[in-house]
Amino acid sequence: MAKRASKSRSTSRRYWLFKSEPSSYSIDDLAAEPDQTTFWDGVRNYQARNMLRDDIQVGDRVLFYHSNAKPMAVVGTCEVVRAAYPDHTAFDPDDHHYDPKSDPDDPTWVMVDVKLIQKFDTPVTRDMLKESEDLTEMMVLKRGSRLSIQPVTAAEWKAIHKLAGAKDR
Repeated sequence: MAKRASKSRSTSRRYWLFKSEPSSYSIDDLAAEPDQTTFWDGVRNYQARNMLRDDIQVGDRVLFYHSNAKPMAVVGTCEVVRAAYPDHTAFDPDDHHYDPKSDPDDPTWVMVDVKLIQKFDTPVTRDMLKESEDLTEMMVLKRGSRLSIQPVTAAEWKAIHKLAGAKDR
């Protein structure tokens, strides 16, 4: 049986958008954490899980996006400080992310740790994203795009910082 070729991992920094409903976990919750660091748990979509597991690396940057909010907006940035590891919430029957099919010996779900870089003074709303010519191809703006983890280009990352009036740290 032939082995499948393994993907080569890029050593350059990549950019991502992570969605969270602020009623569940907001950027203010992250800012209140010790060391302003937390695990990003509860991802239960295979495509998003694959990005967490295979593509997202320590040092990558994350746009923190408040979804299902008024207004929906990019509210700040984070850095990935720990690469993918098993999502322990999948094994806890008392957790709302519990997955009885996930096996601790062969976990289905993973998470990464993120650290707050900055909270934007001016959130970049979905309407602002739509109005920016530099952001028309952003995945978050595509009809039917509901993934909670999405890739972002370096150009989109810079354009969002410009809209926020924030320095890219």
